Amino acid sequence: MHEMPITESILNIVLKHAVMNKASKVMAVHLQIGRLSDLEDEWLQRYFDYLSKGTIAEGAKLEIERMPIVVRCDACSTSYETQVDKIGNLVCPSCGAESGTLVSGREYYIKSMEVQ
Repeated sequence: MHEMPITESILNIVLKHAVMNKASKVMAVHLQIGRLSDLEDEWLQRYFDYLSKGTIAEGAKLEIERMPIVVRCDACSTSYETQVDKIGNLVCPSCGAESGTLVSGREYYIKSMEVQ
C-alpha cells in the first residue's frame, strides 16, 4: 500500500511540470526504479490511474525501467553491479573484498514524460 503516497508524489510532480510547459495532455511517464525497490509496477499504474482521474494525466501510461543494483567496494572503491540474491554475499570482482556500500538500487526517478 506504500505505492499510494509515492504515486501521488509522482503525479504531483508530473502535473506541475506539465502545467509549467503548457501541456494539454500527459500521454506517458517514464520512470526509473531501482531493482531493490519493492514498488510494484502494477500497483503504481493502478494508483496512478485512480489518482489522475479528472486531470490532464488521466489515461497516461507509466513506462517503468528497472535500474541495476550498484555497490562500491569498501576496500578498493570499485563500483560493480550485483543481483538481489547476492546482496548478503557481496564479493568485489576487483579485489575479492566481502564488504560494500550500496550506491544505487532503491531509488525512483521520473526520467521523462510524453505530453501533447
